[in-house]
Formats: sequence, structure tokens, C-alpha cells
Amino acid sequence: MIFSSIAFFVFFSVTLFIMALSNIRCGLSAAQTRALRRGILLAASYVFYGWWDWRFCFLMLGLSILVWRAAILIKKQNSATGKRFYVTFGVIIPLIALGFFKYFNFFVASFAAALGIHNTTALNIILPIGISFYTFQSLSYVIDVYRGKSPAVSDFSKLALYIAFFPQLVAGPIIKAGDFLPQLDEDRNISLANLQTGIQIFIFGLFKKIVIADWLSVFVDDVFRTPRAFHAISLILALIAYSIQIYFDFSGYSDMAIGCAKCLGYDFARNFNLPYISRNVTEFWQRWHISLSSWLKEYLYIPLGGNRKGNARTYINQLITMLLGGLWHGASWNFVLWGGLHGAALCVHKWHIKHFPSCPPRRTFTAALSTVAANIANNIFVCFCWLFFRADTFITAREIITGIVTWQKGIIQLYAWVIIAIMLVIAGTLWAILKQRGAEQINGFYPILDLSKFWHLVLFFIIAGCIAGLGYTGANPFIYFQF
Repeated sequence: MIFSSIAFFVFFSVTLFIMALSNIRCGLSAAQTRALRRGILLAASYVFYGWWDWRFCFLMLGLSILVWRAAILIKKQNSATGKRFYVTFGVIIPLIALGFFKYFNFFVASFAAALGIHNTTALNIILPIGISFYTFQSLSYVIDVYRGKSPAVSDFSKLALYIAFFPQLVAGPIIKAGDFLPQLDEDRNISLANLQTGIQIFIFGLFKKIVIADWLSVFVDDVFRTPRAFHAISLILALIAYSIQIYFDFSGYSDMAIGCAKCLGYDFARNFNLPYISRNVTEFWQRWHISLSSWLKEYLYIPLGGNRKGNARTYINQLITMLLGGLWHGASWNFVLWGGLHGAALCVHKWHIKHFPSCPPRRTFTAALSTVAANIANNIFVCFCWLFFRADTFITAREIITGIVTWQKGIIQLYAWVIIAIMLVIAGTLWAILKQRGAEQINGFYPILDLSKFWHLVLFFIIAGCIAGLGYTGANPFIYFQF
């Protein structure tokens, strides 16, 4: 079930109702009440995950038991050798599971192609939904216990819920154990204040998904399905549309996940921070999919050596991190190229700021023009990279590039002009925010209203009405579900 489906609304309503009943303690102690709530959420999370394929619940359960035991054994070891043994065990086994389900056929096909072998038989391996996300959470928990940043929990239900918690289970945000596990030891009741905030965040995410992202996907899918049939203008607008689509699709999912968790009394950090106002690719990755970029930095880039071993090694570490980050998104060379392009751009920007340090910002027309130019240039690069992220094959990407370069004739999709209108509205909204608050104060964007005020309530119902009247009703899963 996906967040925008009727099935999920029924499931979440039932879960919320049962959790609300747990507010009535009926003689239970605070610790017993917390244990009861964990049990309810854990059962709900496995029902949610089993909705797609119940067999993979055993895979997630097995990984949960493995990292739970590995962390406890790490804690019990007195020697560094023993700790390293169990952390290696707790890291390698989840990676093997991820590699088998997600990358086995990809590497076999790539190896066969390199050797010129054409008659290869691929296994019929079903990709467990969300495996990339809950594997990363499992790894971060074991590593944090090894580093002493997080305690090894003895109560299995806490660790199992951390890995399986359904709001973020299938597409993030990637939550660190140190941010979530302490919340399980607190009295997190279902409250009116949390419901009011959580429902608004969820509704805002739902609006992003089914009113904007899903309708843009109609145009984008048509162009990427048959790029030779469309005019170069349509090809360019399709790239712009996809950059908007994937942002509203994925940030919409993140908002809905954060909103669901808030309704249940739990807090997640924001996963997006207006990435398209970035002036360079480094800032873009500080604002885009924040939980993944911070995970890659903490658990891959820094362990590789970060920037501590000289300039050349820094650039190599940066490139390796982004190449693996691209591969994490999917078993395709398109994703590897996408990650490689961003990695190369990050290296270039790091080199640039080292040799040409920027001056303190000044409020002049020239400085403002420079900022706008940097933002436009960065977004052009990001849009170009999205081409390889969205294209199914290199052939499709090549056809689109060729069509644009040769100014190909074909269909000029009138629907594309809606994209321009959306862009103008978004740009105008962001400009107004920046003008009013200043760039330093921009930190994500959740339009939390005070529903006790009449006009705030009217605006909330207008947004809900737009979802009901303009929402895309076709089956269109979240983009990041495939990762």
C-alpha cells in the first residue's frame, strides 16, 4: 500500500485509533504502556510491509535479529579484535543480502558483457521493497554501537521497531538509531497538537505527490517513452518537468512519512531543504535527500579518509562516495554515471573554493546577479544529470541529447507550458519567502497553520479540496519505491 492509497488511509486510521486507546493505561505502568505501544507499532509495521509480499517480512526480521545480536556481542567484547570481528559480521551479512537481491543480475550481466558472453541466464530475483533503506539503517546502528555513539539495546522490540517503523520503512528518511531509539523510552502519547501538525505535513506532502508530481509524470513518461517523436522544446521541458516531478514526488513522500510519524508522536528530521535554490552542487547535496547525503558522508566518505589525506585522496574519496551513492539508487550503469557526474562536480567545486575563496557576501546588484547566475547554472547541471537518472537506458538518454543538440522537429506538447506556469509560481513563492525571512532563515518549508483561526482553517480546506478535485487518480507509485 502506498501513502496516497485508500488502503493506507484505512490502515493508518485503524493504527492511530488503537494507539490512541493505549493512552488509557488501565492500571499499566509507564514502562508497560511504552512496551504495549511498541508492540502495536511493530505489528502494524510488519502488516504494512507484508502488504506487498509477506515473504520478505522474514528477511527483514532476520536482518533485525542479526544486527541486534551483533551489537550486543560488540558491547560484550573487551578486546578491539573481538569488536572488529562482530562489527564486520554485522556489516557484511546485510550487505550480502542487499547485493544478492538488488545487484546479482546486474553484476552477472555486466561481467558477461565485458567477456563477450551473450547467452546468460538471469535469476528471477524479486527486489524486496525498501531493502536499501532498512539495510542502511541496520548498518548505521551496528557501526554506531561499535563507535560508542549509540548503546546496544537489549530489548529486541526496540531495535526491530527502529528498522521496521512503517512511516519511513520503504523510502526513508534514513533515521539514525541515536535519533529514534531514545524516543521509544519516552511517553509519546497521541495528542491533539501532534495530530494537528502531523496531518498538515501529511496533507502538504500528499498535495505535492498527487496534484503536482503525478500530473507532471504524464508528460514526462510520454517524452521518455518515445523521445524521437517530440520537438527539442518538448525534450528540454521534459527534463525540467522531471526535475520538478522527482522533487515533489520524493519530498512529498518524506513529508508524508514525517507527518505520519508526528501523528503517532515521533519526530523525524526534515529530508529536504529547498534544494533548487542552491548556488552550487555542494549546497545542493546539503539540501537534497539530507538523510542519505549525511549517511554517505558519515559512514562512507569519512571512513575512506575524507579530506584528511591530501587533496588527491580527497577527490578520490568524493568520487567513490558518489559513484557508490549512484549505484545505491539502482542496479544500472545510468545511476553510476549520474553519481559520477555529481561526484566530479563536487570535486571541481571543492577545488574551486580552495583556489578561489569567495568574498564575504555584499548586498549589491552585482552580487545578486551573481547569485542568480550561479543558481541557474547549478540547476542546468542538475537537470542534465537527471536525464541519466530517469532514462531507462543510455540509448534513450542519447536520443534526447541528440534531439536537443540537433533541434529536432516533432510534437510540441502544449501540456508542457503548464510546467512553465508551475515554475513561475514556485519561483515567485520562494522569492517571497526569501524576501520576507532572508536566506539565512530558510530551513525547509512546512506551511503549518493555526487551525483555531478561521482563515487558516479555510486555507487548509482549500488545499484539501484541491487534492480531492485535482489529484491524479491513476496508479503511480513513488519514484523512490524502486530503490
